[in-house]
Amino acid sequence: MFHGSLVRTLAVALSLVGFAPCLGEDSVMVYPESRRGDQVDTFHGVQVADPYRWLEGDVRSEKEVADWVATQNVVTNKFLTAIPERAAIEERLTRLWNFERYTVPTATAERYFYLKNDGLQNQAVLYVADSYAGEGRVLLDPNTWSEDGTVSLGYTAESEDGRYLAYGRKEAGSDWTTVYIVDVATGKRLEDKLEWTRWGGIEWNAESSGFYYIRYPQPETGEQHQALATDPAYYFHRLGDPQSADTLVYSRPDKPTWSFGLDRTEDNRFLVLTILRSTDPQNQLWYRRVDEPVDAPFRPLVEDFDNQFWALGSVGDKLYLLTDFEAPTKRVVTMDVNQPGREHLSEIIPASAATLEGACLFRDQIVANYLKDVVSQVRSFDLAGKLLREIELPGVGSADGFVGRQSDTETFYSFTSYTTPASIYRLDLATGKSEVIRQPKVDFDSSQYESRQAFFTSKDGTRVPIIVSHRKGLERNGQQPTLLYGYGGFSISLTPAFSVGYATWMEMGGVVAVPNLRGGGEYGEAWHQAGKTLQKQNVFDDFIAAAEWLIAEKYTFAGKLAIMGGSNGGLLVGAAITQRPQLFGASLASVGVLDMLRYQNFTAGHFWRDEFGTVDDPEQFRALLAYSPYHNVKPGTQYPPTMILTADTDDRVVPMHSFKFGAALQRAQSGPAPILLRIETRAGHGAGTPTTKKIEEVADCWAFLWKTLGLHK
Repeated sequence: MFHGSLVRTLAVALSLVGFAPCLGEDSVMVYPESRRGDQVDTFHGVQVADPYRWLEGDVRSEKEVADWVATQNVVTNKFLTAIPERAAIEERLTRLWNFERYTVPTATAERYFYLKNDGLQNQAVLYVADSYAGEGRVLLDPNTWSEDGTVSLGYTAESEDGRYLAYGRKEAGSDWTTVYIVDVATGKRLEDKLEWTRWGGIEWNAESSGFYYIRYPQPETGEQHQALATDPAYYFHRLGDPQSADTLVYSRPDKPTWSFGLDRTEDNRFLVLTILRSTDPQNQLWYRRVDEPVDAPFRPLVEDFDNQFWALGSVGDKLYLLTDFEAPTKRVVTMDVNQPGREHLSEIIPASAATLEGACLFRDQIVANYLKDVVSQVRSFDLAGKLLREIELPGVGSADGFVGRQSDTETFYSFTSYTTPASIYRLDLATGKSEVIRQPKVDFDSSQYESRQAFFTSKDGTRVPIIVSHRKGLERNGQQPTLLYGYGGFSISLTPAFSVGYATWMEMGGVVAVPNLRGGGEYGEAWHQAGKTLQKQNVFDDFIAAAEWLIAEKYTFAGKLAIMGGSNGGLLVGAAITQRPQLFGASLASVGVLDMLRYQNFTAGHFWRDEFGTVDDPEQFRALLAYSPYHNVKPGTQYPPTMILTADTDDRVVPMHSFKFGAALQRAQSGPAPILLRIETRAGHGAGTPTTKKIEEVADCWAFLWKTLGLHK
């Protein structure tokens, strides 16, 4: 519960009925000048103006852009700091955030590795322990790497014998990662240093003398946060060698936008190479024997991108694979490496109505994690596919983890829901019994809140699930402040999970609503395909239908309905407010992809070509232009109060998207509602953001909504 003056403030505000706009009719926001250029591009005979092309410049090196960002932040900070309730909101967020948080442990050579945050530490600390329930000792503490907490730990990988741990170190939220190695017993860092890596891919050899890893060509000076990240290659690094001596294992200079993954089977017989052409889950699969030379060629198992084939492990010459071939909700099959190809598959676990999200191969069983209407179900099967048992979960929510080595007799998982913080469980594979090993103590009374799953009908008749969470006994009188959060893309499933931000919003009397839009993976690949490229408008239609359903169900009305999304979800918010500006009372668009005609020209943008389509194709260009938020801002429109959030070191979705969209919205706005840009410094797309910055950001967001939804009146 809130305490002191904030309780009284919120109680009075939430008891009021009706909507009061944040500014009077005579109030006018004064924004920094955004110079308009005369840039016009021609696509397939269509001329498209791009007056804010200059805002694509790097904020770290181009003075005009940096000055513009600074003045935008001045306007935003002035607005936010003037909200009396903001300080109390931040205080409550800080208290609620202050609880121990753990990750699921991984076990290697009788050592257990896990991350722990004591509560308000800027970065989680990596521990190593001799038992799964032991506190262990600190192995890596990223909080000592910088004074402001903006240097973070990226991916980690333990050697086969547990002696070494390779880890990535990231600066200011960038995807660029430098790899180091630490001796686990002594905590001493080795001399090895590997630069220009991005997203992991480390795979140790069986001897623990070295590992395979992905690196990218070194970008031009000053271009590392803007230029396209292409031409990845797998190398083998032997401990003690300089990076210049690493051996090239695999690259495809003829396919610079492809990306790779590499796994070594636990029996040390095969290296399995996964090739992706984009963020689409469909992939090629290749292999070679481990005892061949390190640069030996790989042989094909699947040579096209028609389906997903993900290696789970091997028994003899048979690879166990997770696939959507002839199974949109996915199944488990085997393929003999001596008889490659789809025609030689043997089915182990058939597809079901529930979506198979993941599976792990253990010594004598397969643990499979399903989604049934967005709720986790876990089952174990023997290696022939016979159902052994349903794994009993602690409740209705999301279970995640269930990974390990084939030789393991135990595995670990987390369980959470919108009203329950994540606890960590150990699963005994022999008995199927779970035990809780870590349970957080949070200053939040979960028993006072509830979640309800329902279904609504989208524009084309599609049935879409939504989960609505709020305080028990909430009166559905059409007046509740409601936060609608969405994503809808990249086959990513939004499953129930505890959030300090959501918990605080519900304590403030708010409703949290999360629909599972098309484009996600909640119902398998067909659900994903129905919300991508030429079908992307379905995602926006689903989101708009969710808003209309919340109003029809008398949770709220347009004036008290806020929408929020990040990354692809930022695109969702941008499209929603440009298509239906009068439907929403406020919007928060975070690190969004908002210029759909030029996204592919920057950093990781080329990976998204199969998800969004590109201007190179005439039909895809017309679809992109029809919804691209930046290009669909219309002067003279009353847009809802909007705060656009980005960060100066976001080299996943470069900040130019937010800059250009914000400049266009500010110029077009005909009503009194504010259009603000919140531009964080020394931060990126989200991963590695210090706790202090997270708390400040959520406090700013909730204060913005408190003001603009009229809750302060």
